Amino acid sequence: MVVAVPGVSLADVAQFVPRDAAIRSQPNGWAIVGAPVNLFTDARPQVVDGVLLGRPAQVRFVPVSFTWDHGDGTSTTVQGPGASWRELGQQDFTATDTSHVYASIGDRRVALTIAYSPSYRFDGGGWVQIPGMLPVQVGPVTIHVLQGSTVLVGGACGERNAGPGCP
Repeated sequence: MVVAVPGVSLADVAQFVPRDAAIRSQPNGWAIVGAPVNLFTDARPQVVDGVLLGRPAQVRFVPVSFTWDHGDGTSTTVQGPGASWRELGQQDFTATDTSHVYASIGDRRVALTIAYSPSYRFDGGGWVQIPGMLPVQVGPVTIHVLQGSTVLVGGACGERNAGPGCP
């Protein structure tokens, strides 16, 4: 039987800090006006050891929502951390649940707030949910938003003598 300790709150577990998560973007650090930039994070459930109310304990942090501040006056809240286009089985520059499309060029500071649902346990016992969510700020990181243009070439890039516009 799991017995909850009366009065354990978010303030009691404030010294238990989830590992820093990172903001990832595809393309890495830049975007094209009018095309989706894929934003995602490596935040995952985690367990942190420490002392709670004078006893050795573990606190589990489960990320339950992700609020992306896109740095252009808009934000989006989603339930999952997102993933790379490859992990999603999608082509580059396609929309994802966590992607964003910028309308103008410039540098944007993208930040993320992860809402963690915490629970605790003593002596390897059952997990006891703590009411409320613990918001954790990640970032910001800078995304350079650029204007793209299309160039027609006489062959596939990578072929010999493919033409102007190929690297």
